[in-house]
Amino acid sequence: MRRREFIGVVGGAAAWPLVARAQQDARVRRIGVLAGSNDDDSSNRANLAALREGLAKLGWIEGRNLRIDLRFTGSDPDRMRAYAVELVNLATEVIVTSSAPATRAAQEQTKTIPIVFTAGNDPATNGLLQNITRPEGNTTGFTSTVDSLSGKWLELLKEAVPQITRVALVFNPQTANAGYFRSIEAAAPLLGMQALKTPVHDPLEIVRAIDAFAAEPNSGLLAVPVLPTDSEQMVHRVAAQHRLPAIYSNRRLVAAGGLMSYGTHFPDNYRRAATYVDHLLRGAKVSEMPVQFPTKFQLVVNLKTAKAIGLTIPEAFLLSADELIE
Repeated sequence: MRRREFIGVVGGAAAWPLVARAQQDARVRRIGVLAGSNDDDSSNRANLAALREGLAKLGWIEGRNLRIDLRFTGSDPDRMRAYAVELVNLATEVIVTSSAPATRAAQEQTKTIPIVFTAGNDPATNGLLQNITRPEGNTTGFTSTVDSLSGKWLELLKEAVPQITRVALVFNPQTANAGYFRSIEAAAPLLGMQALKTPVHDPLEIVRAIDAFAAEPNSGLLAVPVLPTDSEQMVHRVAAQHRLPAIYSNRRLVAAGGLMSYGTHFPDNYRRAATYVDHLLRGAKVSEMPVQFPTKFQLVVNLKTAKAIGLTIPEAFLLSADELIE
């Protein structure tokens, strides 16, 4: 299969001046990771490996001069808050977060410990901060989506399944970014598709909504982020039951049985986050580190799921994928 990297034009890496690094002292520095996933999640393991690799290249070796406190919250908001408190009480010097809810949980517990997020949409849109070029307070980081990406989701779904003429936009009204819908609504007529907003609040509503939508032929699903973990899993289970092609923004859902995804290459975001952790441990200020947008994306297709729902994806499309799960 052929691999490819898409270089984003929506953001750029901050240009750090080339300065001599300060001599490291004998202290063991301490950072925390608040991960909105489970410790046995394969994608999460890859992300943490990338973070460790990035830190090691900058001279921070776990067990030698660095300690990393990991806290896995799953989708439980109470556990997320409790672990945020725990990391603050451990006197961590930087907290790395894996989602907007995790970032918000950390923000609620500290206004002084720097927080570096590795996922989420525009933080000025979701209320995490106001100024992305000179972040105020103690929070900065790396987003995982941009509004224009949603039009690409629709385009890819049409390329993979040309007969699709209608698509359900499954979303949580409390967390979905309105910018996604603007891009989708602009792209849909050009692709000869009807995009239908399908708001859901819980797994039961997902079952009912998809059951009703699937009654008509030539249909597909687009899971608009951010859905709770249990809701994401319900979407791809019900989609499979109805043999509906579906696209997601996160590889994790495809590894769990979803058909296809297009989104940020999260290990790359974690490697980039390591540079911010390094600067913060060496005395840099959050306000000196602008929020950055994703620069590397990946298209992932689950061939086993395609076969299970009776779908034959065009060979040209498969050749364009970065990863095929068999």
